[in-house]
Amino acid sequence: MSSPAVSSRDLPHPACDEIRLEEVLHALSDPMRLRIVRELASATGELSCSDFELPVTKSTTTHHFRVLRESGVIRQVYRGTAKMNGLRRGELDALFPGLMAALLDAATRQAARPGD
Repeated sequence: MSSPAVSSRDLPHPACDEIRLEEVLHALSDPMRLRIVRELASATGELSCSDFELPVTKSTTTHHFRVLRESGVIRQVYRGTAKMNGLRRGELDALFPGLMAALLDAATRQAARPGD
């Protein structure tokens, strides 16, 4: 599913032609992962894992980032000691036109509802 790692610090990612719709939808079905993606979508650049304040344990946060990376939703790279995260928006838009825009719009509308 992914290219062989060049070093122990390289993280495996699916190639664009390996990204599957059902895996993207599964990754985005979790509220914490959707929250991460919403934050990345509104960022002007990459964000470090420590930039996210999620109400879950560090190990759970790591799991969520791994699911997003392995599904092809985000790209993670090490910059020094920080693991940086970026949304693979261009690739996802090319594969599934309109999907990310619709999901992000729906998530924003849902988050704005009273009680959410």
